[in-house]
Amino acid sequence: MTERCDWCGTDPLYVQYHDTEWGVPERDGRALYEKLVLDGFQAGLSWLTILRKRENFRSAFAGFDPYLIASWGDEDVSRLLGDPGIVRHRGKIEGAILNARAWREVEAREGFSNYLWSFVDGVPVQNAFASMSEVPAQTPLSQQISKDLKRRGFKFCGPTIVYAFMEASGFFNDHLTRCPRHAEVRAMAG
Repeated sequence: MTERCDWCGTDPLYVQYHDTEWGVPERDGRALYEKLVLDGFQAGLSWLTILRKRENFRSAFAGFDPYLIASWGDEDVSRLLGDPGIVRHRGKIEGAILNARAWREVEAREGFSNYLWSFVDGVPVQNAFASMSEVPAQTPLSQQISKDLKRRGFKFCGPTIVYAFMEASGFFNDHLTRCPRHAEVRAMAG
């Protein structure tokens, strides 16, 4: 009998996210910026908390348009700190703005998606974990990517956040081998 990954539980929103989005290879640079920022906001919270607020985040952050967000300043930070629909954390809000500026630089030089995918030679890593206890919180690769992102000016991108981001964005197929999505996501990798 096959069953979903343990982490998604039975909450309908979480199940839908697991079954349709998590682990699917993402190659759009703007979407990757959004995912990285949201994973940064998730630090210290459950992903379900962020998922429940995701549409509010998208509205408050102008659809996660990094070109627009890169121009934001103190007034925008104050506006966001007053928005009860998102996680109101000054450092994370300011980090999202700094990340938009860093994203813009990487996008202009090499493309944000190309930059990130180069760490896995453009092909998702197909892990084969049988249980959640086998899935690491971080790896030497997530440590390397974290260090490089920070060097480029990104914030809230420690190695654990980066690993979760890479799983969610399909750089790593970390669906458990018993989960039906494992084979489905592997097939999407080409």
